[in-house]
Amino acid sequence: MREWWRDAVIYQVYPRSFQDTTGNGVGDLNGITQRLDHIASLGVDVVWLSPFFTSPDRDMGYDVSDYTGVNPLFGTIADFDCLIARAHDLDLKVIIDQVLSHTSDQHPWFVESRASRGNPKADWYVWADPKPDGTPPNNWLSVFGGSAWQFDTRRKQYYLHNFLTEQPDLNFHCPAMVDALLETMRFWLDRGVDGFRLDTVNFFVHDPALRDNPPSDWKDFPNNPYEAQAHIHSKTQPHNLTVLRRMRALTDEYGPTMMIGEVGDMGQRQVEIMGEYTAGADKLHMAYSFAMLSHDQSAGHFRRCIEGFLQGAIDGWPCWSFSNHDVQRHTTRWAKPGENETAVARQAINLLIAFPGALGLYQGEELGQIETDIAFQELRDTANIAFWPEYKGRDGCRTPMTWDHTAPNAGFSTGEPWLPVKAPQAQRALDLVEKQNDSVLASYRVALAFRRARPELRLGSTTFHDLPEPILAISRSHEGQVLTGIFNLTDQPQDLHLTGQAIATGPQHATLHADIIRLPARGYVYLASDTALTLAMELQTAVA
Repeated sequence: MREWWRDAVIYQVYPRSFQDTTGNGVGDLNGITQRLDHIASLGVDVVWLSPFFTSPDRDMGYDVSDYTGVNPLFGTIADFDCLIARAHDLDLKVIIDQVLSHTSDQHPWFVESRASRGNPKADWYVWADPKPDGTPPNNWLSVFGGSAWQFDTRRKQYYLHNFLTEQPDLNFHCPAMVDALLETMRFWLDRGVDGFRLDTVNFFVHDPALRDNPPSDWKDFPNNPYEAQAHIHSKTQPHNLTVLRRMRALTDEYGPTMMIGEVGDMGQRQVEIMGEYTAGADKLHMAYSFAMLSHDQSAGHFRRCIEGFLQGAIDGWPCWSFSNHDVQRHTTRWAKPGENETAVARQAINLLIAFPGALGLYQGEELGQIETDIAFQELRDTANIAFWPEYKGRDGCRTPMTWDHTAPNAGFSTGEPWLPVKAPQAQRALDLVEKQNDSVLASYRVALAFRRARPELRLGSTTFHDLPEPILAISRSHEGQVLTGIFNLTDQPQDLHLTGQAIATGPQHATLHADIIRLPARGYVYLASDTALTLAMELQTAVA
């Protein structure tokens, strides 16, 4: 029997910004429960909840101080149980974030670990002696700037933090710590979750010899010095696979569950790690990377990502998405100056459904939501404040969902929201787009229904056509039927010459005249054909 997760559509909820029911300006678990009908109406299969655990919120919940507790800002464990029950009533599965590479420095484990070198949890975190001159043990850097090492006066040692200084890294070379971590995962499996999204999954294990990282092959020095290193010792170590096998064995005890890992790396290495971590049936079920969360929207880039994975991980499985809580929204990221962002959003979902594997959506993209312009005084993502203004942080994609354009804060909260709701976002409120037949929301529902109805898109093999930029053509074949999606990835119209017999089907923004396919700006079309036919397309001069 085919596993449910292989062709799942996963909808990410950022709880802090989804729906506030208490008036404190922060979204909560009860708010998510109230809005589950909207999520189900899209035709998705899974809800992914970003962290809602007990946390001092130095990194918006990604600094966990109690893995089995609910942050009172978001509600109670009883509220979580109600959310799970309602989601399952709607045939929605629920997966939750697990931030396991590091904890908060306020986690009881770290409080005990830093107290002395001889306590029971002394080696639960990554500790190392200074060099004789007092400098850190090696040259490893933090993603958020500066050294990845922080000196602690109690132990007279440095501890590792790949992210904030308040996020000390756990030591996955310590079996007792891993045992304890697995028990926290079991807690949530016992409460009925259907799986986990593993944050920074390739950061779990470090090189115990603490060797220096070499420089990367940069040509222009990057804005963030972290990218100037090749992180071959500070992450993505062989022992990481052993840890993943233990996690997989745990989830397998609970039947049809799923683990999807976030791979944090650069370039083609991202896709290679995705393949390595999902190969076989004893590690991750799926993985995703930032490969498609970049500014590169060229046909060649999409093709390289997908073909690289399919060729490098024969039995692995990917998940592709264009937006999440860490990157600028793709409507803004990809639209050229003056371009219609709605056209970008409509094409994006119709492009995404052509890709093999599971798919990820981020809250608000179904409304055609755009990045919010955040002023310095409105900044909440202080983890990245060192890179302002060249990098404005992640707040612009984390602003609240907009439900009712006539209500205060567009229906998100009756109080002052933790991030502002601005006019451009309110203009894309659910109540407005629901009334528009040609809205981005309508495109999402149609596209996802089309994917669900077409086995070629869910189950089929994948072939790319050799066409010049900016055209991407991808064929999905299953049981004698071929479905070919053709996409014009620019704001300029293009003509294609079609050889072979095919008919247009499903969602489309193009016209067919005999053997000419006319694709307007951000145009797309799906063609159905028999496998005995050959589709050969040649780029023609653009239509005026």
